[in-house]
Amino acid sequence: MVRWFTNFIEVLLQQSERISPRVIFLRPFRLLSLRFCRFLGPLSHPSVILLGDSGNVVGSRGGVVEHLYNYFFLVVFLIGIAIVFLASEFGWRLGTRTEGQAASGNISALEQSILGLLALIVGFTFLMALTRFEARREAVLNEANAIGTTALRARLLPEPHRTESLKLLREYAQIRIDYIPTGKSFAELPTLIERSNNIQEALWQQVKALSAKDNNMVPTGLFIQALNEMIDNQGKRLSALRNYIPDVVLLSLFGIAAVACGFAGYASGLDPLRTRLPVFITAFVVCSVLFVILDLDRPNVGFITISQQPMIDTVASLSAFNE
Repeated sequence: MVRWFTNFIEVLLQQSERISPRVIFLRPFRLLSLRFCRFLGPLSHPSVILLGDSGNVVGSRGGVVEHLYNYFFLVVFLIGIAIVFLASEFGWRLGTRTEGQAASGNISALEQSILGLLALIVGFTFLMALTRFEARREAVLNEANAIGTTALRARLLPEPHRTESLKLLREYAQIRIDYIPTGKSFAELPTLIERSNNIQEALWQQVKALSAKDNNMVPTGLFIQALNEMIDNQGKRLSALRNYIPDVVLLSLFGIAAVACGFAGYASGLDPLRTRLPVFITAFVVCSVLFVILDLDRPNVGFITISQQPMIDTVASLSAFNE
């Protein structure tokens, strides 16, 4: 994808230079794209792309390639903003060549229609990103509450099950904050997920042993209910973390933004009274919104991250429990 983008930039710049030699200020984008290509070369190496049974894209090396989410979101954003600005400039250059010819009088109406479509798509995509962000934040809170409730009910169990259960729950909660400095989400760390599943199994074995002794104990029933909810909340959290905006939606959004800004630049080039500055301002505002959308959809990187404070508070409360 990166090499295709580099070739695309080269073609656009060559065509633009034929239209006007003053397009030299766009050449830094060429250097930027080449640096991206060198930086992302190891990531974009697979040559065979196939759809697996799960709908994921599998590269020739056998690994799962998750398209845009394999790259740092700032890289994706900068590539997108380069395409949008180049489309705007290319449209403006093309419009200046057409100026004075028999241009259609409906250009302004078409420009407004395309920009309206872009605003609609941006609004829907922003809502998708915001909804997913809220779901992930709520999942952290619900899981922290479930762990705390399970720990409180574990204190009602008889010994030695109480001590062992509390020890496992402390570790269960601790691994959910140890990964924070890595900058990755919990769903991207299979080792921690596997350890978490093992702790769940160990807790369930404690319940089985206790139920075999006396299945009529009220504390045991309460603990089983809380343990089930805790296990379910882990599944809900992992599902929320893996529920990204589909790549086709983001690619379509960047494509529509490029077409809309390019058409706006073309309309500006047709009118001698209009300048490129409003077109570039529009492109910058659109790209800023796209940046926020990408940032919202990356739960543990960027400027907008999900607070893990509920889980940190739960770990602190579990540490204060007496054996």
